[in-house]
Amino acid sequence: VFGRIVGSAATAEPAENGNALSSASAARERSLTMETLNPNVKAVEYAVRGPIVLKAVEIEKGLQQGMKRPFEEVIKANIGDAHAMGQQPITFLRQVVALCTCPELLESPAFPEDAKIRARRILQGCGGKSLGSYSDSQGVDCIRKDIAAYLERRDQGVPANWEDIYLTTGASDGIMSILKLLVSGQGLSRTGVMIPIPQYPLYSAAISELEAVQVNYYLDEEHCWALDVNELRRAYWEAKRYCNPKVLCIINPGNPTGQVQSRKCIEDVLHFAYEEKLFVMSDEVYQDNVYSPDCQFHSFKKVLYEMGPEYFDSVELTSFHSTSKGYTGECGFRGGYMEVINMAAEVKAQLVKLLSVRLCPPVSGQAAMDVVVNPPQQGEPSYPQFLKEKMLVLSALAEKAKMTEEILNKVPGIKCNPVQGAMYAFPRIFIPPQAIEEAKALGMPPDMLYCLRLLEETGICIVPGSGFGQKEGTYHFRMTILPPTEKLKVLLEKLSAFHIKFLEEYAALQEPSR
Repeated sequence: VFGRIVGSAATAEPAENGNALSSASAARERSLTMETLNPNVKAVEYAVRGPIVLKAVEIEKGLQQGMKRPFEEVIKANIGDAHAMGQQPITFLRQVVALCTCPELLESPAFPEDAKIRARRILQGCGGKSLGSYSDSQGVDCIRKDIAAYLERRDQGVPANWEDIYLTTGASDGIMSILKLLVSGQGLSRTGVMIPIPQYPLYSAAISELEAVQVNYYLDEEHCWALDVNELRRAYWEAKRYCNPKVLCIINPGNPTGQVQSRKCIEDVLHFAYEEKLFVMSDEVYQDNVYSPDCQFHSFKKVLYEMGPEYFDSVELTSFHSTSKGYTGECGFRGGYMEVINMAAEVKAQLVKLLSVRLCPPVSGQAAMDVVVNPPQQGEPSYPQFLKEKMLVLSALAEKAKMTEEILNKVPGIKCNPVQGAMYAFPRIFIPPQAIEEAKALGMPPDMLYCLRLLEETGICIVPGSGFGQKEGTYHFRMTILPPTEKLKVLLEKLSAFHIKFLEEYAALQEPSR
């Protein structure tokens, strides 16, 4: 049979052969289609880079090609990307990474000695003394030791073991890795993951991808997005009816809500986690971004330690940090780490195995992370410039946080809680009933309609609150406070004018015709 097929193919006319190939190609179905795609991938949503942002990119391209709009540029206030918004890099961090990348610069008098000392130490820990080599899956040992030393300084003497530190590709990579360890079971025993609402969409996306069960607990908007332990209990006991809630995620300072949790609140949360045997994941990437004079960052680990050995030696806690936020804003390096405490030794071995699949985080990002935790100290040559640059960034953010709150709260139909920390405002907006009906007819959330209209009419790109989760019947948006002060002022003025026009337009529709 094979001989006959080959023979007939060999004697076929070229044209006929071409037609046969063409029709065969047309008839062949793709292996990967929307029908065969992994349903967990379809379930993933990430509002920060969702439909609004895709539309903003399309408009931006149109403007570049000469398309006429009622604005000259798109102002992207949708994501916490500091350098894209114009923030300048911290000189010392870039010097150390440059020296690590090009070791021949170590001979240059243009670089300060304290930067060279750090670069030499990092290179000494790299294979072949090159940033281009793989590191251990857990990260470069000397960087892990620097992180442990930083944690002990930050937490005023609370002990930190460098072997509990794992370098990650941004905080997101660490969060995903820990969730992979925690998700198991089927039906009533399937892992439930408790997340704050509003939340950073990484969490809901990861939960969807891993087929875990999302358990929402609501932050208290009326009390500056406070976390109430009674709300945690309500969410926990309701979830027990349909899953096994065993993970508690906290974001402090909050994203998108900008609140800073009090020490008492953190203690209550940890006591609750201890009682219910919950694994705590504390996202602390905004720990340097605290603006309100009445607030202070407290790490979950420090509070746990101060609660005594009964708690500190038993509550399983992983905390996360990153180069992307704080005052450095180095998002593109994808540097981060997690500290894992009270994890069983045999489970830690499984974690290392899981991390080894991706070989290692970018070593340049690890070097950047090292500078975040080991910056110039008083008495070193780079200290004055470093301190000046750091305080310039943080004071500007504090000024912009206050300005954003004050301007938004002057607008009828907008209520903005104080931006105590992080990089975002998450104001509540009134949307008229007619606009809500119009959004429903278009098959979209009302705050999505609002944000699309804002983008089309002003060029301002923000993210609808529905992408972060919110109480039924309430509407919000998230905007970053990162644009330069003058541009942020323009953004807020345009947004205020749009909101008033939006309300007037739909109020006019509501009036009975005469």
